[in-house]
Amino acid sequence: MNNNNQLIFRPFVDDSKESHKDLREIFNKYLYHWPLFLLSMLLCLTLAYFYLKQIKPVYHIKAKLSIKDEKNKTASTKAAALEELNISSAPKLVESEMEILKSRPLIRQVVTQLQLWATYTEPANAEDLYSKTPVRFKLLETAAPLKETSLDITINSANRFSLSGPDGKTLDASFKNTLTSSFGRWKLEPTSDVKNYIGKTIRISLQNPEALITQYQYKINTVLNKTAPIVELKIDDLVPERGKDVLNSLIAAYKTFNIADKNKETESTLKFINERLTSLTGELTDVEKDVEGYKSSIGLTDISSQSQFYLDNVQSNDGRLNEVNVQLNVIEGVERYVNSAANSGNAPATIGITDPNLISLVEQLTKLQLQRDKLLAITPENNPIFIPLNRQIKSTKETIKQTIGGIKSSLLATRQQLQLFNSRFESSIKNIPGQERKYVSIKRQQGIKENLYVYLLQKREEVALSYASTLTDAHTVEEAYYEEPQSRKEYPLTVALLLGFLLPVGLIAGRDALRNRILTRKEIETATSAPIICELVQEESKTAIVVLNRDNYAIGEQFRALRTNLLHVYNRKEKGKVILFTSSISGEGKSFVTSNIGASLAISGRKTVVLELDLRRPKISKIFKMDTAGPGLSELLNGDAEKEDVIQPSGIHPNLFVMGSGSIPDNPAELLESEEMESLINELRFEYDNILIDSPPLRLVTDAMILAKMSDITLYLIRQGYTGKPELKFIKQMQEEKKLPNLNLVFNGIQRGKYGYGYNYDYSYYNEKDRKSVVKDYIKDFFKRF
Repeated sequence: MNNNNQLIFRPFVDDSKESHKDLREIFNKYLYHWPLFLLSMLLCLTLAYFYLKQIKPVYHIKAKLSIKDEKNKTASTKAAALEELNISSAPKLVESEMEILKSRPLIRQVVTQLQLWATYTEPANAEDLYSKTPVRFKLLETAAPLKETSLDITINSANRFSLSGPDGKTLDASFKNTLTSSFGRWKLEPTSDVKNYIGKTIRISLQNPEALITQYQYKINTVLNKTAPIVELKIDDLVPERGKDVLNSLIAAYKTFNIADKNKETESTLKFINERLTSLTGELTDVEKDVEGYKSSIGLTDISSQSQFYLDNVQSNDGRLNEVNVQLNVIEGVERYVNSAANSGNAPATIGITDPNLISLVEQLTKLQLQRDKLLAITPENNPIFIPLNRQIKSTKETIKQTIGGIKSSLLATRQQLQLFNSRFESSIKNIPGQERKYVSIKRQQGIKENLYVYLLQKREEVALSYASTLTDAHTVEEAYYEEPQSRKEYPLTVALLLGFLLPVGLIAGRDALRNRILTRKEIETATSAPIICELVQEESKTAIVVLNRDNYAIGEQFRALRTNLLHVYNRKEKGKVILFTSSISGEGKSFVTSNIGASLAISGRKTVVLELDLRRPKISKIFKMDTAGPGLSELLNGDAEKEDVIQPSGIHPNLFVMGSGSIPDNPAELLESEEMESLINELRFEYDNILIDSPPLRLVTDAMILAKMSDITLYLIRQGYTGKPELKFIKQMQEEKKLPNLNLVFNGIQRGKYGYGYNYDYSYYNEKDRKSVVKDYIKDFFKRF
C-alpha cells in the first residue's frame, strides 16, 4: 500500500495562531511545576525578609561647591588690575579642580582631622557611635604602621575603664593612663556622653589610614553641572553626621589649598622686589649722606639755572637708563629660568617688562608649570600624561629664549644710546664750575635711587596686598545635608520575586536540556520525515485496556482515531494485514498500544489476533490476565504444540484473540527466523482480519527487524519525555534504508501539563465528572510536579 495515501490524525491548528500556541505550551509546561515555583518564591521571600531585618538604612549626603571657571569668565576690574601687575593667577578648569578635590593630600587632611581611622561601635546592637561615642581614641606615638585591629573596652565609671585583651585577660585602667600596644602609645579621652555608657562595652576599630584614604577616594563622587561651574559632592554613609563632616571638612581643606595655591604665584615677584629694595636702601642712604656732607663742607645753597637745566636732563636720562637696567635684570632672570634643566620651581617675575608677547609667554609657562605641579600631587611623575605637558613646557621655553634674544638686543642698544647722551651731558657740565659740577653728579645719583626706591615700594605694597588676600575662587553653595533615606524594601522583595520565578525556570529548562528527551511533535518532524499517525495522551487508569473504560474517554477516542488511520492505510475490506509494533527502547508503551488497538479493532467488528513475540520480556499475557501455564508461541515454533492449543480468547471481546509467548526460549531470534514462524503468519492471514505483533525494542535486539519482513505496516512508538533525541537519527536511518515497511510513528504518553505540549480536549463532552476533576489534576501527584 502506498504510504502517501495515509490519513494522519491530528487536531486542526490555525497557522496564524501558531505563535500563540507555542506560548501556551511554554506556559502550560511551567504551570505543571507550580509547587516548585511556590516553594522557590517562599524561600526567596523568606531570605529577603531576613535580609531586610539585617540591613541598615544608607544616607545620601550631598554638598555643592561653586568654582570659578576661567574658560567662561569675563574680564573683571580686579583681573585687569592684576594683569597690569603681571601677577594674575593661572586659569582654573573645573574638571581638574574636581580631581584635586578627591586627591590624597586633601582626603588625608580630612581623615586625620576627623580621625576617621578610628570607629566606635556597640557590639550588643552593632550601632555606630560616631556622633555620641563615650570615648575618643588618641594616638600619642606611632611604633609601627597602623593596621586593622580592634579594642574592646568596658566603661566602669566616668573615670575608669576595662580593656579586654586578645588572650582573654582584662586590664583595668584610668582615662588618664597612657597605654602601650604593638602599634604605639595611646590613651582614651572621655566625652560628655560617657555617663550614658557606664557598664556597657564599646569596640574601637582601627584601620590603616592610607587604606581608608583610598576607600574615601572611591566613596566620594563629584558631579559637574554642565550649565554652571557648580560641583556637587556626594557620599553614602550609614552615619549621616559623619558624611556631613567629611564633605564639609573636604570643602574647607580645598579652600585652604586654593588660597595657598593662588598666593604661590606672587611669591617670586615679592621675593624679587624685596631683594632689590634691600640693596637700594643701603645705596640711597649712602647717596643722601654724600649730598648732605658735600653741601655742608662747601656751604652750597643754590646752583645756577644752567646747572639746573643740565641736572634735570641728566636725571631724566638716568631715570630712563635705570628702567632699561631693571628690564635687563628681569630679562636675565627669565633667561636663567628657561635655561635651567629642571621643570619645577617658581616662575620668574615679569615686572617692568613692556613687551606683551614675552609677558604672554611667561604667563603660559606659569600655567603649564602650575598644571604640572597639580598633577604631581595626584599622579606619579613617570605617568605618560606628563609627556605632552613636558613637551609644551620645553616648546614654550624655546620660544621665550628666542623672544628674549630680540628684546635683550633692543634694550642693550637703548642703554648704549642713553649712556651716550649721559656722556654728552657730562661734557657740558664740565663747563660748570667744579663745585657745582660735583654737586650735580651727586644729586643725580640721589634722584635715580629715590625714583627706583619709590617705584619698588609701590609695587611691593600692591603685590603684598594680593598675597595677603584670603579670598578664594571656591564658594560653598550648599553645605553638606542629607534627607531621610527612602525605604528600599521594594528592591529586595522585587529581586526575591524575580529570583523565585527565574530559579525554577532555569532549573526546569536546564533539567530538560540535560535529559535530552523528545518533548514536542515539532522535534520529531524536524529530525525525520516519517509520518506521525497518532498522538496518545497519558492517563492514569486502573485497567490496562483503556478503550473499554468509560473513565478514559480522551485516550479511548485517540485509539479509535488510530484505528481509523490504520483502516485508511489499507482497504478496510482487505484481510490478513500484519501490523508490527516496535520502539527504540523498553518502556515506550508497545504492549499497551498493541493490546488497546487490538481491542479497538475487535470492537469495530474485525477479527483480530495479538501475537506476543517479545519472547524475552512478555507483557501481553499480563495485560489480558491470561493463564501462562499453558503452551505458547515458543512451544509452537519448536514443534511442541499446535496452533489451536496456543490461540486463546482475550476475554474482552469475541473478535479478539491472543497468542501468548509461552516459556522464555534460549534462542528467540532463531525461532523468529524459522519457517514455522513464516508459515504461522501466512495461516493467520487467512483466518483473521488483523494480526498485531508485539515485538522487542529495535535498538536492543534484532527480533523486530526479522519480523518486519513478514509485516505490512510498522508502528514505531516514541514516548514524550522518555525517548531520547538521539533515537530520531536511528529512526531516520531505518526509514532511509527502508528496513521497516510502511513506517508510521505513534507519539505516546503525552503529558500536556508537565511538558507544555499537547492539545486541550473538552472532557465535559464525554463526561461531566472530568470537568470537576480539573482542579484535582493540579493537586494530585504533588511531589511529581517538582
